[in-house]
Amino acid sequence: MIDCDVHADVSGVQALFPYLSPHWVEYCRQSAFRGPADTAYPPHAPTSVSPLWRDANPPAASSVQAVRDQLLDPLRVDLAVLTCTYAVDSIHNPDTAAAIAAAVNDWQRVEWLDREPRLRGSVVVPSPQPEMAAAEIDRVAGDPRFVQVVVPVRSAMPYGNRHFHPLFEAAARHGLVVAMHFGGAPGNPPTGAGWPSYYLEDVVGMAQVFQTQLLSLIVEGTFDRFPDLRLACVEGGFTWVPSLLWRLDKEWKGLRRDVPWVRRPPSDYIRDHVRFTTQPLDAPPGAGALGRLLEDTDLAELLLFATDYPHWHFDALQDAIPSELPAACLDANARAFYPRLEALKEAAR
Repeated sequence: MIDCDVHADVSGVQALFPYLSPHWVEYCRQSAFRGPADTAYPPHAPTSVSPLWRDANPPAASSVQAVRDQLLDPLRVDLAVLTCTYAVDSIHNPDTAAAIAAAVNDWQRVEWLDREPRLRGSVVVPSPQPEMAAAEIDRVAGDPRFVQVVVPVRSAMPYGNRHFHPLFEAAARHGLVVAMHFGGAPGNPPTGAGWPSYYLEDVVGMAQVFQTQLLSLIVEGTFDRFPDLRLACVEGGFTWVPSLLWRLDKEWKGLRRDVPWVRRPPSDYIRDHVRFTTQPLDAPPGAGALGRLLEDTDLAELLLFATDYPHWHFDALQDAIPSELPAACLDANARAFYPRLEALKEAAR
């Protein structure tokens, strides 16, 4: 079993001091910089931590021991991909953002990957600065335990914009999946109609942001430009995918003269380049509903198992694995999609 979304939380910027240069440690102390101010998971929101782990000691997602005791061992997980969503993208000073991202990656390597062989890492990057992001990818990619680059789904402009090409080029060159993850703090509204008033709107509306980003990446030709690029949509749901593809394929047939570089039906790009994690499981309610949905579509081959630990999507740990979920979603799909999972095994041999 491979869990493709396990959160590792930085307790505060002080936890990164051993991995920052003396200059940046002094900068943080003198300026009272406390790290990114934004978070997609308010600490007291019920959805941020499941009741399964709300009173856990050590706190959920706080350490290797917590992840080992609360998730890996009880669920018998063979490999787990860490997604550290420390909101580096909300730091407006680009040099500070790059320094903090590098410290998070070194912290991840020492505090997590070195201590638990079942864990794999996600490269944290200053995504608003693609050249700096590419440099950080190049710095970290030599460690085969890092299998993807994580970016927030919300961004100041759609990811298909050529502004982001250096980031995608570096990820593809190193065989790293780009994980587009729930959240982000670019400073602009997450909807086309302006700012929502409530956190509920933000959470539910994030699925629309995922759709916008996929539209941009396909229509602007990112997958044509980087044919080895692989994208995982993490924590954004997946039952909206068929309707998006049906509509996109239909409209592309009449409007493709506007985008001649999109040489194939848009749904083909999704099948070849994109995967979706299983949590949050936004399938219709009722026994057998998920199974019927998967039978009527080809979604099963696009799904990667994930618990989204420690967030609240289920009330019992065994519920993280729906009985209708095909076995390939638990393991084979991830092994086929993440080139570096198998590369690490080959390096060990």
